[in-house]
Amino acid sequence: MKITVISVGKLKEKFYREAVEEYTKRLSRYCKLELIEVADEKIPEGASELEEEKILEREADRILGKIREDAFVCALEIKGRKLSSEGLAEWMQCLTVEGTSHITFVIGGSLGLHPSVRKRADFALSFSNMTFPHQLMRVILLEQIYRTFRIINGEPYHK
Repeated sequence: MKITVISVGKLKEKFYREAVEEYTKRLSRYCKLELIEVADEKIPEGASELEEEKILEREADRILGKIREDAFVCALEIKGRKLSSEGLAEWMQCLTVEGTSHITFVIGGSLGLHPSVRKRADFALSFSNMTFPHQLMRVILLEQIYRTFRIINGEPYHK
């Protein structure tokens, strides 16, 4: 299984980078993981709706340019489907059984995802009704992917 995570912006804080490195190391025994960062756009103070739309479009162009044609795309969206950890494991296992060998998760920037990215997505996943910093979301996503593989393989995991 190949897992790609495309995210907007660079991880600036050392503690986020260290957490991502740890989960990358843990996941190496379960899948081929690829982490792709695309540049984020600076959002001017008091940006208009039109300016925000243009920012989302530019970020979307970068995201869409990194998605492989054969990938199953899962967009992280606050309005997406909510799954438990066991539900996420079941969903990923079903995809695998159906022949999916490459899943791409997409994490937007501060403004979220442009409709063109949502349209390209095969599935929208929500982790909560709450908003999380997009940098922290990478860590949460990788932890849940790791937990998913532990569940799928019948290995113990912290409940």
